[in-house]
Amino acid sequence: MEEPSSGWLISSLVYLGAAVIAVPLARRLGLGSILGYLGAGIAIGPWGLNLAGDAEAMLHFSEFGVVLMLFLVGLELEPRRLWALRRPIFGWGSVQMLGSAALVAGAAMLLGGAPGRMALIAALGLALSSTAIGLTELAERNLKGTAAGGGVLGVALMQDIAAIPILALIPLLAGVPREAVHADGWAGWPAALRAALVIGAVVLGGRLLLRPALRWSARSRTPEVFTAASLLLVVATAALMQAAGLSMALGAFLAGVLLADSEYRRQIETDLEPFKGLLLGLFFMAVGMGVDFAVVMQRPLALVAVVVVFVSLKALLLAAMTVPMKLPPAERPVFVLLLAQGGEFGFVVFQAAAQRGVMDASTASLLVAAVALSMALTPLLLKASDRWLCPRLARQRVHGELPVLEELQQAPVIIAGFGRYGQVVGRLLAAQGLAATVLEHDADQVETVRRFGWRVFFGDATRLDLLRTAGAEHARVIVVAIDDVAQSLAVVDLVKQHFPQLQIVARARNVSHYYGLRARGVTLVERETFEAALASARSVLELMGYDQDYARNQARRFRAHSVGLMEQMAPYFRDEQRMIDMARQGREQLEALWARERAEREEALAAAREGSTVKAPPPSPAAAPSQPPAAG
Repeated sequence: MEEPSSGWLISSLVYLGAAVIAVPLARRLGLGSILGYLGAGIAIGPWGLNLAGDAEAMLHFSEFGVVLMLFLVGLELEPRRLWALRRPIFGWGSVQMLGSAALVAGAAMLLGGAPGRMALIAALGLALSSTAIGLTELAERNLKGTAAGGGVLGVALMQDIAAIPILALIPLLAGVPREAVHADGWAGWPAALRAALVIGAVVLGGRLLLRPALRWSARSRTPEVFTAASLLLVVATAALMQAAGLSMALGAFLAGVLLADSEYRRQIETDLEPFKGLLLGLFFMAVGMGVDFAVVMQRPLALVAVVVVFVSLKALLLAAMTVPMKLPPAERPVFVLLLAQGGEFGFVVFQAAAQRGVMDASTASLLVAAVALSMALTPLLLKASDRWLCPRLARQRVHGELPVLEELQQAPVIIAGFGRYGQVVGRLLAAQGLAATVLEHDADQVETVRRFGWRVFFGDATRLDLLRTAGAEHARVIVVAIDDVAQSLAVVDLVKQHFPQLQIVARARNVSHYYGLRARGVTLVERETFEAALASARSVLELMGYDQDYARNQARRFRAHSVGLMEQMAPYFRDEQRMIDMARQGREQLEALWARERAEREEALAAAREGSTVKAPPPSPAAAPSQPPAAG
């Protein structure tokens, strides 16, 4: 029992230590986190210090990071936005796949003398691009919402779809009928039928089962259970797609799209983001570990030639595509370089081709090394482009309106808590046409207000990562309308520390809560029951026979006195005795003031009864008549 545990701990130490050292160093040098992970993998791999275990096993495990990334991308794409991407996916994605494969296959046969079937599979594998690197670079550069970002996403999704026929083609090219490979069982079904059944099951299950299941988990009020449910959702979808021979990443993306308009979207994003980041880091490290330097040393010129030829041919095609796609000149280098590299799915294609005898093992190793090298070079090429090419292109004038990927607009207001108080605020803002991102951690409340047409997201606003996901870095105002006093103050502390640009408007449940908010520098505070209580007291005065204007005036004066007294007491809210003394003194002063005013009104009333022409003021409770006076 001790040996496996020790080995697991040592492996974890090696991977985490390499990442913690290499990634910050790479970012400090301006090379980006991806190159840092790749360098860390090379350093601890078999051609470096040889400290890590099986690189291939780690690569298979960490591929789940790509699956999580596609799931989170799907969460950002509501069905209407996915439909808006149909042209980049099926149009330009098909042009890239078919055009790149044709160019690379032609070069392989003309320049390398490769047999037709080997050239075709090699070209299809090299036509694929790295989804992990592409989307990670877009996120780091904040380009996901640009035209280039939409183009990269569309082509990447088409490549995931193309993975199905590419894998199905390999046994046919090997001369082995697919029925002979899997003669019976589920795997023996036609690929198209299996794909249709599984995709239909995912869509139908997503519509009928996902939200009730997440709602049931959320009602447990146990954050780790909801996180486990989110992971279970992704793992189950990926396993179902893999069992049908489909792309796990494509299935996860589809599940994400089905939940894109769900109230749980923000919380799921927040929960899964750390897992995605860690697993993607492990994936890049596994790619670095898997670079076969024996092939590099044995056939260095052939490796360089393969990389230069396939990257150049793909880049030329992609550069030609940027013109009809009407991409801004400054965004074209990013689009070209992120799609000109090889992709992680190429590893699977070449390994499967070698196992089926479509290509020999040495050629497969050479192509795997070429793909890994192109992935490692991409961040360096992007840095060079940023320095020398993009500034020149940015100075070019662009004519006409450029198509920009429709992005979910970051709302300028965040409402944390959507109970009776938050709903009033939200209704007024909505009536004024102001968008707000609403967070509520009560699953039942989320379900209720959603039925009334509100876009409310399930999530705990006391979590910093959720506030970031909700757009706190770009919003202007946050309304803290949370019932729980401790959680309300915790949100204010987070906002003050991490989002100083946010203006805070807060609800105070009671006086103690009010003082806690004021001590944190929040000046726009409203006590939730204070105004309602004043309105009730004013109604009581009117029912007791007082003039309506007089009752309103007294309520206004009491409000001013109460607010002023609270401001005087705020600096001493931790000194209980001082607070008690000040409150008693303030109450006595107000009572004495109004007692004098009542005495003056009694004198005026007596004078009026003696025939004075002065209009009688309303009576006081101490001298209320047997019949209420008429409202004056």
